[in-house]
Amino acid sequence: MILFDRVSKVYPDDSVALENISFHIEPKEFVSIVGPSGAGKTTLLKLLLAEEIPTEGRVLFNDTDVHQLDKKEINSFRRNVGMVFQDFRLLPNKTVYENIAFTMEASGRSDEDIEQDVPHVLELVDLLPKIWNFPHELSGGEKQRVAIARALVNEPDIIIADEPTGNLDPVNTYDVVQILKKINDLGTTVILTTHNKGIIDSLGRRVIAMEKGRIVRDDKSGKYFNN
Repeated sequence: MILFDRVSKVYPDDSVALENISFHIEPKEFVSIVGPSGAGKTTLLKLLLAEEIPTEGRVLFNDTDVHQLDKKEINSFRRNVGMVFQDFRLLPNKTVYENIAFTMEASGRSDEDIEQDVPHVLELVDLLPKIWNFPHELSGGEKQRVAIARALVNEPDIIIADEPTGNLDPVNTYDVVQILKKINDLGTTVILTTHNKGIIDSLGRRVIAMEKGRIVRDDKSGKYFNN
């Protein structure tokens, strides 16, 4: 599904963000990418979304080099990817329903689809009772669940969750991780970046560890560190 083939990224100031990165993610996998700040996680995600161009190597999605796509094709490809961010990025003057509907409208979905799918996806993230609330009326964990629902509503092949629990307390962190696991169990590929060792250890899924732009470990032990 996703292939990074000997990918390097060097910026104009000669700083090396990624060096000879290679890995493959299968459909329906749950993969956590870990590493300290500056390890290259953000650059890796930007290359996957075709927001950055590799200096060397290829990034493939379903055997297609994402950096050979034209603008229209890139927009179509990105609709296959749902993004969840640490800072939620909800529209403050729109209700929960309207935040999710806005994403569907931007993808050309019909009013009938919106009326049917928004309640369904909110039920999936256990937030249906908050459908008419505004973001300022929600807790941090609830905001992040809205963000997950918004990322999921157009049925993407991949959910990328970039430090989704960075602003959450332990209880809400647990809830968000359980929802991501549920989404993965339903067949969506999930890529999670995190600094949180506890999350990794609780997931028990594949871990790719990065340091200084390189992959230093890629295994399915489900542990942040090797014992």
